[in-house]
Amino acid sequence: MSMQDKIKELMDMREKARLGGGEKRIEAQHHKGKFTARERIDLLLDEGSFEEFDMFVSHRTHDFGLDKLSYLSDGVVTGYGTIDGKLVYVFSQDFTVFGGSLSEMYAQKICKVMDKAMKVGAPLIGINDSGGARIQEGVKSLGGYADIFQRNIMASGVIPQISAIFGPCAGGAVYSPALTDFTIMTKGTSYMFVTGPKVVKTVTGEVVTDDELGGPMVHASKSGVTHFVAEDEQEGIGLIRNLLTYLPQNNLEEPPLSPCDDPIDRLEDALNDIIPANPNKPYDVKDVIQAIADYGDFLEVQRHYAPNIIIGFAKFNGISVGIVANQPAYLAGVLDINASRKAARFVRFCDAFNIPVVTLVDVPGFLPGTAQEYGGIIIHGAKLLFAYGEATVPKVTIILRKAYGGAYDVMSSKHLRGDINYAWPGAEIAVMGPKGAIEVLHARELNAIEDLEERAKFTAEKEDDYKKKFANPYVAAKYGYIDDVIEPRNTRFRIIRALQMLSTKKDSNPPKKHSNIPL
Repeated sequence: MSMQDKIKELMDMREKARLGGGEKRIEAQHHKGKFTARERIDLLLDEGSFEEFDMFVSHRTHDFGLDKLSYLSDGVVTGYGTIDGKLVYVFSQDFTVFGGSLSEMYAQKICKVMDKAMKVGAPLIGINDSGGARIQEGVKSLGGYADIFQRNIMASGVIPQISAIFGPCAGGAVYSPALTDFTIMTKGTSYMFVTGPKVVKTVTGEVVTDDELGGPMVHASKSGVTHFVAEDEQEGIGLIRNLLTYLPQNNLEEPPLSPCDDPIDRLEDALNDIIPANPNKPYDVKDVIQAIADYGDFLEVQRHYAPNIIIGFAKFNGISVGIVANQPAYLAGVLDINASRKAARFVRFCDAFNIPVVTLVDVPGFLPGTAQEYGGIIIHGAKLLFAYGEATVPKVTIILRKAYGGAYDVMSSKHLRGDINYAWPGAEIAVMGPKGAIEVLHARELNAIEDLEERAKFTAEKEDDYKKKFANPYVAAKYGYIDDVIEPRNTRFRIIRALQMLSTKKDSNPPKKHSNIPL
């Protein structure tokens, strides 16, 4: 056999591998509105940058007639390439081969790219589109999942891990995306659940569709499992590329610094009037974020989940920053179980990858009620408290309006090693709001006044006194808990100067195996 013949054989095998499960199955994939595994990689990576591993791998199973049915690549495409010139590792599950089901060799391919990503310190992107474990392989496929999970755990906080769910993701397969940093789902084509509708009906009697049980909007708004919902795969891939512009390659690198010609001293006069005169009236904190961030760009994370707190990425003079902001336009910006969990995980991600955290505070307290107390608001609120207290990255906090009670402490206060804590002139920092405070402080006098008009007049006077004393930032400033009271329109400039000053910050926690965060 001549070298030319051998080269032709190689090319034929490559062509066969690229066809996956064959033309008919590729057609079926397209008919569902889905790209193939390799098409997704081509869209994700810089043109011509993909280097594939293990194209010629196939399964080693002889049971159930699989010895007569074998495909090159065995249902997953793996390798590396670049996004905007930066190295990333990727695996893309191929639904056209055995429904994308995971086998022993398939898992080994994924584990190989995960190991390489860890060795060289580059992000890992997993594109999921799989029917789950390959039943014919039994425990070997289950072992393959566990091998992947273990690597997800070891990679956590070392390299960014992003999961795209572009099709089914069920059973044990869901736990790998759950262990990664960010999950993206697509409308109409993706779902995630531990047990499917048939099992649910058998066990509980509930009748539910795939979408109702584990569709993208269910996980975006109810469970909080997914961070982004895309209209289609192209938008989802664009989101991954955008997200990576805010992240470092690994935990030993600083986040990327972008060129920026948006003036650092740009004044936003609208911010001087954004806070309503009525303290109970809402406003949209996203207007504040867009006013102060470079070019008004803000990549919001978990937009549909716990909207009483906003999290996401922005840049300040090209510096990548994580933003956490109470949202007065939803539940008055109160902290509840879901908001605490959402923000705590985001703060910990930012801290793991050296991304400074800017916190915008307007919080009336924690949400009261039996549902919250029985649900464990104490332990969930403590997660956010823990995340801020543990974080050693630069932390800049601006109190926009209210900071009441324990929520003042939790929201990146000076007492939790906040580096720079500013307040707007109308900020109210107190144990509780005026009405509740007067009911506690003047309970006896109020009980002694029988006339309703007299009681209202007395209450109004005392509330006014309380407001004069606490409805300003100067009491906290007097003790150094607030570093400065700033003009709202100057907020962008003050944040950027603070971040520049903190760029060489060094802080550390006591030596330990790991902390025991209240889970």
